[in-house]
Amino acid sequence: MTQVGVAGAAGRMGAATCEAVESADDLTLAARVDPELGTELPDVLDDVDVVVDFTTPDSAPGNVRAAIAAGVHIVVGTSGFDHAPLREAAEGGGDGKVLVVPNFAIGAVLMMRFAAEASKHMPEVEIIELHHDRKLDAPSGTASRTRELISEAGGHVHEPIHSVRLPGLVAHQEVVLGGQGQTLTIRHDSIDRTSFMPGVLLAVRGVGSLPDSFTVGLESLLD
Repeated sequence: MTQVGVAGAAGRMGAATCEAVESADDLTLAARVDPELGTELPDVLDDVDVVVDFTTPDSAPGNVRAAIAAGVHIVVGTSGFDHAPLREAAEGGGDGKVLVVPNFAIGAVLMMRFAAEASKHMPEVEIIELHHDRKLDAPSGTASRTRELISEAGGHVHEPIHSVRLPGLVAHQEVVLGGQGQTLTIRHDSIDRTSFMPGVLLAVRGVGSLPDSFTVGLESLLD
């Protein structure tokens, strides 16, 4: 059984992750980590095989470094911070692998893939992302990752990415591609946080098998 620790366990995504892990036959929820619960990640790293991080942009980098130092795999769902120093830390040695996931919804991963493919033929692109009003970062990690994939495919995302923050939303994104006399819109909607849980469990189960010490994107486990 894989022993899983959830950082940010008192938050909405953290709580949903704890429930999903507890419901999985091959996983054990070994630790709930959150300031509200009086627990800190370094205190539980000896007891877990994989950490899932749904904390804040200020807390996540330190959690990643702690996991790397302890040789524990970590799946990062937190966005809004620079990955470069953490990539360097992960590639510096150790057994723990880092998987940063901008969006755990399988449909969102497909949306990003389809948008990148379409941009090869319709390279002028706008991105509109919409999230709940408690989301701390803008643009979202999903939108930033979409822009990166489109740029790698040869497309051009117009600036800026349009970020909407309103109560009632969960996580939504439109990619609008324009060409001569036509437009193409690719949209994904997460209307409930349960949409992310199959991807979270896929990441927990697969992070240890990744060939690289630092990986961005759930698509690495879908191929």
